[in-house]
Amino acid sequence: MSEICLSASAWTGSFEPRGLALPALLRGMVLAAVMSDEQEQPRDRSEPDAQADGEDIRASLDGDGEAFGRLIQRYQQPIAAYLWRFTRQRQVWEELIQDVFVEAFLSLRGYRADAPLLHWLKRIATRVGYRHWRTRQAQRCELPISTAEAVTGADQRDAPSRCEAGEFVYSLLSRLSPRDRLVMTLVYLEECSPGEIAQRTGWSVALVKVQTHRARKRLKKLCEREGIEL
Repeated sequence: MSEICLSASAWTGSFEPRGLALPALLRGMVLAAVMSDEQEQPRDRSEPDAQADGEDIRASLDGDGEAFGRLIQRYQQPIAAYLWRFTRQRQVWEELIQDVFVEAFLSLRGYRADAPLLHWLKRIATRVGYRHWRTRQAQRCELPISTAEAVTGADQRDAPSRCEAGEFVYSLLSRLSPRDRLVMTLVYLEECSPGEIAQRTGWSVALVKVQTHRARKRLKKLCEREGIEL
């Protein structure tokens, strides 16, 4: 496993999202916490420690940079894995992860502890990923026909690899609008309930159900155009 470990001074001034001047220590801390490849990350089986989170949040708000670093280390793996749904470009992926933890740092006083910290971070990650899709909407990825044939071809003796299947689904969903893509990703890849989707997106449960119904119809039409059987 390899890690990206750069000191704060190595990239001071290189990341200023939305015009916000961020402390060099924070920028370096976030970058150092990003793993190079989501698929190489070890699985953390430990349960979230709400007490430890609360202590580190309070210390962070009091100016303890190391405390926020502990929060990053605690949650970098699930957030990185989640954001892998939103891009296959490593540099973009790393930037999205950085965005999430920077926004979390800047919004930390707004965390009310009415849900686990990871849920709150995933709400931020959903906004970050969705915003990325919207800015890239004009550059949609076309579904490679060869990939589609590899996954859905008539000859099923050579089953597609997990990587091929993942790339196929990613390419297929990239043909949808950002809103349709988001709800399909949360329903089928994240296996979220309507209530969970509402929490992550800020939509009402009724809107989630309507959006899911419409997105399914559009996905079905897309597959029919491509000759893909789901």
